[in-house]
Amino acid sequence: MTHTAPVNGVSEAMDLLQIDVETDVLQDGPGRDTPPISKNVLRKQRHWERRLAAKKKKRREEKRRRKLNREQESGAAASVEHPQFTKRVMKAIARERLAEARSTGLKLCVDLSMTDRMSDKEVSRLAGQLRRMYGSNKKATRPFHLLLTDLREDSRLYGECLRMNEGFLDYMIDITEASCLDLFPPETIIYLTPDAEEALETVDADKVYVLGGLVDESIQKKLSLSRARELSVRTARLPIDEFMVKENNNKNFHSKILSVNQVLDILLTFCNTGSWTEALQAWFPLGKGYVVAPEAGPPLPVSPCEI
Repeated sequence: MTHTAPVNGVSEAMDLLQIDVETDVLQDGPGRDTPPISKNVLRKQRHWERRLAAKKKKRREEKRRRKLNREQESGAAASVEHPQFTKRVMKAIARERLAEARSTGLKLCVDLSMTDRMSDKEVSRLAGQLRRMYGSNKKATRPFHLLLTDLREDSRLYGECLRMNEGFLDYMIDITEASCLDLFPPETIIYLTPDAEEALETVDADKVYVLGGLVDESIQKKLSLSRARELSVRTARLPIDEFMVKENNNKNFHSKILSVNQVLDILLTFCNTGSWTEALQAWFPLGKGYVVAPEAGPPLPVSPCEI
């Protein structure tokens, strides 16, 4: 006696089970027990993926920036005939360059007349920026002639510089209570302020460039522009709008306000390369929400800062 009916029934049941399994696989993918994903979860996942992509892009930009800075530093070292010099000799070479800059170099003043409007914390931050500014200038192949103007010995900033900056009184810069107008003809002065209408195109050896020494956490509008108008001198801004574009970020934050040491680093690199693109890409902080525009032009064939 045979039992074909039960066998056929089992076979049909197995076929139905196979169909259910295939249907689940088609609907749910490899894990058929995975619950359906809500729109809210999908939205959060897409947001996380965008943040991850932005972080990766930021890391790539930072890596590219560090590479460029290393290349510039190695280029400066290669310009010395004997790179095996001791630190003592290298220090002597740097001092010689700074001494030459004080007589023939491009002139850059930091106007410190606005420190009375700053908090103690802001004054301390400015003292740190001045230290970093001097450090960058000291390492440069062709440093600027730096001047700190309107700096009184009884001021909070002077005291902070003495407290925070070791060897401040030995800095090879000019420190004076006089203003830039007391030192140079007004027609030679260009006050660099982010609120100026005119973009800086080149750096001229016949001009004196002035930076507003200001750390403003309360965001008082256009203080450096007001100071320049008070002095009745020409104003200019770094060509950020011409060479950079806004980059989307989670905080929707975009700022063109730079510290005095960041501006000096940009100017030094521009004078070395003749390229605003390279200078801004190397030193404009990524956190400010701007990146160099893809269509930004190539470097100039000759540096415009020849003296």
